[in-house]
Amino acid sequence: MSPKPAFDVHDPLGIDDLLSDEDRAVRETVRSWAADRVLPYVADWYERGELPGVRELARELGSIGALGMNLTGYGCAGASSVQYGLACLELEAADSGIRSLVSVQGSLAMYAIHRFGSEEQKREWLPRMASGEVIGCFGLTEPDHGSDPAGMRTYAKRDGDDWVLTGRKMWITNGSVAGVAVVWARTDDGVRGFVVPTDATGFSAPEIKHKWSLRASVTSELVMDEVRLPAEAVLPEVTGLRGPLSCLSHARYGIVWGAMGAARASFDAALDYAKSREQFGKPIGGFQLTQAKLADMAVELHKGVLLAHHLGVRMDAGRLRPEQVSFGKLNNVREAIEICRTARTILGANGISLEYPVMRHATNLESVLTYEGTVEMHQLVLGKALTGIDAFR
Repeated sequence: MSPKPAFDVHDPLGIDDLLSDEDRAVRETVRSWAADRVLPYVADWYERGELPGVRELARELGSIGALGMNLTGYGCAGASSVQYGLACLELEAADSGIRSLVSVQGSLAMYAIHRFGSEEQKREWLPRMASGEVIGCFGLTEPDHGSDPAGMRTYAKRDGDDWVLTGRKMWITNGSVAGVAVVWARTDDGVRGFVVPTDATGFSAPEIKHKWSLRASVTSELVMDEVRLPAEAVLPEVTGLRGPLSCLSHARYGIVWGAMGAARASFDAALDYAKSREQFGKPIGGFQLTQAKLADMAVELHKGVLLAHHLGVRMDAGRLRPEQVSFGKLNNVREAIEICRTARTILGANGISLEYPVMRHATNLESVLTYEGTVEMHQLVLGKALTGIDAFR
C-alpha cells in the first residue's frame, strides 16, 4: 500500500486527482497569464473604474486559447468543459471583470453564433473572435426587463429583404468595445437573434459609469435606432426564447467555476493574514474563532469546486441539465460571497483596503449574484423542478 499523501492546504479534498495532465496545463497557462497581466494592475484599474488596454488583453486571451475555448472549429481551441471551467476559476481569482470579458465573448456571443448561426456567419465572425481580433457582446437584458426577457421591447421588423432593428439593451459587458453584437429582439414570428456589426448606422453603445461593482470591466447600454440589417443578419437556426436562454445556461456554467476563483483568492488572503497578523501575543490564526472561520470557508470553497467539476464532467458527457446549472450558480455564488465576507472579518480594517483583494471580490460578486439569473430565479427554477409546479407567475 502506498503512503497517504500529505495534507495539502490548497487542495484538502485531493480534487487535483480528478484532473488530467492536460487539465492542469490549461489551468497553469491561464493562472500564469493572469498573474503577469492582471494581478499587478487590477487594484488600480478597479479604483479608477476602467479596464485600459482591453483590446490588447482580448488578443492575448485569444493567443492562449481562452476565447470560445470549449467550442470546436473556426479557430476555437476545442477544450473540454472542465478545462474551460478551470480557466474561468483562474480568471476570476484575478478579477470577475476579466472572467466576464471571456464569458461574454465565448459563452454568449460566440456560442450563439456557433450553435445557431449560418455557415457564413460562423466563418465571418468566429475565427476573428477566437483570436481576440474582434470583441463581441450579447444584448438581451433591457432597462425594464431583466429577469423577464419575454417582456422585451426591442423589435425587428421586415422592410423588403432587410430587417430594421429598434430598441435598447442595458448592462451589456463589452458593449462599448465590441465589433459585433448578438442582439435578441421580438419579431412578428417570435424572438429572433441578430448578428449586428457595431459600426452599423443607428447603433451606439454608451458606456455605463458610476459602478461600485465590476469596475475593471466595460459595461454599456446598447441603443438601436432603426438599424438596417440584411436578411442574412438573423441567426437562422432558432426562434423563441430557447435561443438566448440556452446561451445563458452555457455562460452560467462558467460562473459556477468563476465564483470559486474569487472565493479562493479571498480565502488565501485571509489564511496568509491569519498566520502573520499578531494580536495578544500570537498570530490570530492561533485563536479558536479564527480557525473556525477558516475551516468553514475551506469546506464551502472546496465543496463548490467539487460541485463545479461534477457539472463539468456532466457537460462533457452531454448530460448537464439547465436545472443543474441553476443548482451550481445558486450555491457557488452565494457561498463565495459569504467566504469573502468572512475573509473580510479576519482581515479586520485591512479587509476594506485595495491592498488586499477581498473587498474587490466581494463587491464584484454582488453583480455576479444578480446577472445571468438572480438568486430568486434560480430558486424558482429548482422549486419548479422539485415540485412540478411553476411559481414564476
